[in-house]
Amino acid sequence: MAITTYSELKSSLANWLDRDDLAAVIPDFITLAERNMERSLRHYKMVERSSGQLDTQYSAVPADWLETIRFGISPGTIYRLEMTTLDDLLSRREKSSDVAGRPKYFAHVGESLELFPTPDTTYTTELVYYQKIPPLSESNSTNWLLGDAPDAYLYGSLVQAAPYLGEDERVTVWGTLYSAAVTSLNAASDKAKNSASTLRMRTMSY
Repeated sequence: MAITTYSELKSSLANWLDRDDLAAVIPDFITLAERNMERSLRHYKMVERSSGQLDTQYSAVPADWLETIRFGISPGTIYRLEMTTLDDLLSRREKSSDVAGRPKYFAHVGESLELFPTPDTTYTTELVYYQKIPPLSESNSTNWLLGDAPDAYLYGSLVQAAPYLGEDERVTVWGTLYSAAVTSLNAASDKAKNSASTLRMRTMSY
């Protein structure tokens, strides 16, 4: 059967598992598979951009933030901030007596970004980041990942069913197929991102 929606994925999982006591936990298998894929998948379709206004030492990351790619401020030209450690940020703050200025560095503090120097005015920020996989649910029946790789969703969810399956020889096969699906997705993303770098303008000599 085709797997294009949350409902179809749940039905397919029920068929593959071939047990009548898992209907209530199949959504958990899907959620666990999504969390696992967030740790192992870095696809260009996960890249998101967020802008905002900032005039304080800390900036909260978006709710769907997974991993920072770059962080910059403007006005005008976007100045990329250098990511560093909290210890380095504290050392710089102590040495400068915490004088405010245009931020040049940032570090992660939980679900916030700490800037140094502390902004001396309001700056426009631009955060480019990997976002979490939009979770499937009854109200969100599909997402880009299910559309591109239903096999990753299916096999990933089957692997998460392992604690219920116990000694089931199928788990190893499903795990192999799941790993192959994720590896293929990452490879396809890298190819898409890097394909333009192989293009060169041809020059003519006369």
